Amino acid sequence: MTRMPDEPLDGTTTRRLPKLHVLDWVALGLLLVGGVCVLVGLLPAHDAGATVSRLVPLLLFLGSVIILAELTATAEVFDVVATRLSILGRGRYAVLFLLCLALAAVTTMGLNLDTTAVLLTPVLLALAAKLRVEALPLAMTTVWLANTASLLLPVSNLTNLLAADRVALAPAQFAARMWAPQLAAIVVTGVFLWVCYWRRAGEATTGYAIPPRHEPRDAVLFRVAAAACLLFVVGILAGVPIGIASSVAAGILVVAFAVRRRSALRPALLPWRLLVFVIGLFLVVETVNRHGLADLVHAMMGDADDAAGAARAAGTGALLSNLVNNLPAYVAGESVVPLGNHNQLLALLVGTNVGPIVTPWASLATLLWYERCVSAGVRVPVRRFVWTSAGLAVTALTATVATLLLVS
Repeated sequence: MTRMPDEPLDGTTTRRLPKLHVLDWVALGLLLVGGVCVLVGLLPAHDAGATVSRLVPLLLFLGSVIILAELTATAEVFDVVATRLSILGRGRYAVLFLLCLALAAVTTMGLNLDTTAVLLTPVLLALAAKLRVEALPLAMTTVWLANTASLLLPVSNLTNLLAADRVALAPAQFAARMWAPQLAAIVVTGVFLWVCYWRRAGEATTGYAIPPRHEPRDAVLFRVAAAACLLFVVGILAGVPIGIASSVAAGILVVAFAVRRRSALRPALLPWRLLVFVIGLFLVVETVNRHGLADLVHAMMGDADDAAGAARAAGTGALLSNLVNNLPAYVAGESVVPLGNHNQLLALLVGTNVGPIVTPWASLATLLWYERCVSAGVRVPVRRFVWTSAGLAVTALTATVATLLLVS
C-alpha cells in the first residue's frame, strides 16, 4: 500500500493545523507588540486596562454583527436582494449603477462597512459574472461606499463607536446630525464611480441580460435573517445599546440555524482575527501616543473649533489614516481635540471615515475587500485605484466637511 506524504510510518493519521493568513500574522503580531509594551512599562498597566475596557462594548458589537452578517449571507439575503435589484433595472446599465450604489450605501449605513467589504463584494462580483458585465466597477462600488457611506449611524463604522462617548448623541440624534454630510459624501462618490469606472465600462455595454429570480434554498432561514437585520436596525434607532441589539439579532439567527442548518454554525464565524487586530492595534497606538504622537497630531490639527480647525482635523485624520490606519488615526486625533470642540471632533470623524480610501491599508475594510477581489480573480489596477481614490478623498472630504459646517 502506498503511504500518503502526510501519513506517519506507524499508520496513524494526523491532521494538519490550518495555515494562518498573512492578516492573521499581522493581528497576532500587533497583539504581541502591544503586550510587550505593557510588560516593559512603555504603556502603564492602568492605561492598558482602561484602553481594553473602552473596547469591550465595541468588541461585543463587532463579534456579534459579523456573525449576523455572515449568517445573513448564508441565508442568501444579499443574493436575493442583488438579483432582484438587477431585475428591477430591466437591463439598463445606468439604472443598475444607481441600484448597486444604493445597495452598497444602505448595507454600510445599516450594518457596517466590513459587511459591505467582506460579504457584499463577492455577491456583486458573482452578479457581474451572471450579468456578463465588467466586475471592476461593481468592486469599486463596494470598497468606496464601504468607507464613504459609513457616517450616518454609530454602527456604520468602528470609528463612530469609538466617538460615541465624546459625541454624546443617541443613534437617532447622531443620524439627524450626520444625514446631510452623509448624503454629500454618497453623491460625490456616485459621481466619481460613474465617471471613473461605470461610464467607461458602459461604453461597450449599453445593457445587460436580465437574470432569473434567485430563490433561497431555505425560505424560513431567509425570512428569519431578513427579520433579524430589520430588528437590529430598528433597535439601534430606538436607542437600544448597539452591542445588545446586535447580540440579540445574531442570537435569533443562530437559534434558527441551529434548528434548520446546524452545519453552518462553525467556529470560523467568530471573527477572532478582527478582534485580536483591534486590541493589539489600540495598545500599540496608545503607547506611541504617549511617546510623541499626540504632540505631532496636535501641531497638525490645532485647537480651533472654526471652519479652519475643522478642515485641519479632517485633513489630518485622512492623512494619518492613509499612512497608518483609520482606527489609530481617530484615537490619536481624539486625544488632542478639546472637549468643547464639537465641530472639530466630527470633522476628524469625517476624515477617518471618508478619507481612508487611497492606500489599501487605510482601513481594515479595504484590506478585506482586496482579499475578496484577489480570491475572485478580479484584477485591481493599483495606479488607477490610487489616483481615482485620491481624487475622491479630496473632493468628498471638502464637500462633506463644508456640509457639516453649514448644517451645524
